[in-house]
Amino acid sequence: MKTILVPIDFSEQAGYALDLAVQIGKQSNAKILLLNVIEGARNFSFNTMGEAESSTGEEAFFIKKLIEQTRERLYDVKEELLKTGLEIESMVEMGNPYQSIASVVADHNADLIVMGTKGSSGLDEVLIGSNTERVVRFAVCPVITIKGKVDLGDIKKIVFATDLKEEQDEIIAEVKKMQKQLGAELHLLKVNTPNNFHTQRQSAHEFKKFIERHNFDTGHSHVYNEATEEDGILYFAEDLGSCMIAIGTHGRTGIMHLLSGSLAEDLVNHAKNPVWTMSMKK
Repeated sequence: MKTILVPIDFSEQAGYALDLAVQIGKQSNAKILLLNVIEGARNFSFNTMGEAESSTGEEAFFIKKLIEQTRERLYDVKEELLKTGLEIESMVEMGNPYQSIASVVADHNADLIVMGTKGSSGLDEVLIGSNTERVVRFAVCPVITIKGKVDLGDIKKIVFATDLKEEQDEIIAEVKKMQKQLGAELHLLKVNTPNNFHTQRQSAHEFKKFIERHNFDTGHSHVYNEATEEDGILYFAEDLGSCMIAIGTHGRTGIMHLLSGSLAEDLVNHAKNPVWTMSMKK
């Protein structure tokens, strides 16, 4: 792992994400890339000197001040982080947060995104949505989302939720990398629901084939019976104790996303545990 991207808005949750990124960075000697995205500016761009320019003087003055203040705050964060001995880089972008994050990931070949999120539920979840959800759905590298302070040393187990059917070779390779880095136990989890129920014998056969196909070195495989997949994963993780949840996300758009939803995005919203995700869409 060479580069870890941390979107930072100076919130409490972003601070938790930054702390976790530093812990991971120390283990892998990775560079930490800090990104702040300023939303809402219209007809605005940077000139060749990296200074802000706009078609209206009043807006230009306001945005220039905002950029200066943001850069100063990022500079202070960067200076403090340099004490860790890690390489730290910071940048300020303007525009849509998701698009800016995607662009920075591509330009800097980021290996991991660590994001803080407050999560959402009920009407807020339906109406407002989340830039975090879009990053989770489409990011071309793994994403870890957290809501509170996480001590990397406490993550002794990774719960990899899977239906044991879909081709997930690239995702599984990345899960194995994270498992090795954390020195964690890997627990394979299949949730049995009323609409997709498999007998114990069927599930044992599916696990055997899945473990052999992907060359898993684990004796931990579990079938959990629950009304929904999401509840099954959340309750299993709760029962297991301190752990990280890992799952692939489809990256569907439009009507297919509305019809099928996204289990990974729901977990990001509702899980108390850290959630590791990676898009299966390329």
